This record gives sequence, C-alpha cells and structure tokens, in this order.
Amino acid sequence: MLDVSSLRRSYNLSGLDESELTPDPMTLFERWLKDAIDAPLYDPNGVVVSTVDEQQQPYSRMVLLKDYDATSLVFYTNLGSRKAEQIKHNPKICMYFPWFYLERQVMFLGTAKRLTVAEDLAYFRKRPRGSQLGAWASHQSKLISARGVLESKFLEVKERFKNGEVPLPSFWGGFRLTFHTVEFWQGRENRLHDRFIYLKNEQGQWESPKRLSP
Repeated sequence: MLDVSSLRRSYNLSGLDESELTPDPMTLFERWLKDAIDAPLYDPNGVVVSTVDEQQQPYSRMVLLKDYDATSLVFYTNLGSRKAEQIKHNPKICMYFPWFYLERQVMFLGTAKRLTVAEDLAYFRKRPRGSQLGAWASHQSKLISARGVLESKFLEVKERFKNGEVPLPSFWGGFRLTFHTVEFWQGRENRLHDRFIYLKNEQGQWESPKRLSP
C-alpha cells in the first residue's frame, strides 16, 4: 500500500474576500469559469455529476457543461445510462467543478429535468460527426464483452449513416439542473480556506452569500 498520509501542499494562489462576491452566484461563477478557460485548464467545463440510486447509493462521474444561464446548468448523456435512470427516480443532484489547478471548487445543488427534443436536436447538430456516431454506438453503462464490440458497432453506424446527416438518437439527450444552492471554495494557507454559500429564499431570490468555516 502506498502511504498517502503525507501527501499535501499549501494553497496560496489566492483568496476570496467578501468584496469580490457578487449579488448572484452566476456572475462570480462565470468569472471563475473564464479564469479556468484562460489558465488554460484541461476540460475547464468538466463537471462531476452526483446522483443517488433507489438504494440511496451515491454515484459520481465527470461530464461536460454544455450550456448555462442565470438559473441552470445543462449537460447531455445517453438516456439509458446509469445517471439518467437515477435522475428519473430522484431528480435531486449535485454538480461540482473541481478546478484544482486554480485551488478552486464550485458546487451546485438542485433538481434536474429533461430538455425538450428540440433542445436536444439543436445541440446534437453542433457535435462533431464522430461524437454523433459514438452516441449511436454506445449503450452507456451496459456491460460489453470487449472493446471490439464497441468498435464494431461504431463502424456499423458509420456505414449506416455514411450518405447523410446522423439523426438524433431517441435514447440520447440533455438535462437541465435548476439550482437553489451554490457554494464557492478557494484554497488558503493552513487549511483556512475561503468558503461562501449562496441560498435561494422561498421567493426565489438569492440571499446575501454567507461565509462557511472551512
């Protein structure tokens, strides 16, 4: 076993002061997202989506943020995947951005809902052709005997759709997380990190952000 108990580093790139907070969380989130893009980080729009199954077992996986607005975040997936099935039973999910290189984290809590077919199609048409074919080839989260099965399926759909546009699969689409809680984390020295939480009140308005102990 490797000894990981001594693996640590000091976080001293920056801080997050009350004066830098914005009235709504998405203004600050967009500022941080731009920092991640400009850094540049690999997959700055990579986000961990956490769901819970019917036995209350949590699952987490990385997806890509593909759209956002003042109240929601959007990602896409196979609708037969584990995450999609779990969202069907429990739409309360967490989306977490791990920008470790910048010593930052952002967490969103809320409820996920399926996008419309029109929204699915509009984004699907923007995807590279290889990604469109990949959506047809993979029955996400299902067991397969070997990688060759997946590659053969890809070649099959590539041949099937070689003479035209790749149609939107009925089993592929997006989810929109409408969030009510957003937490920002900025690493600081001596583990005295800066943490601030935004909460929506019953009227749907953002309360003033509050500092959390690290």
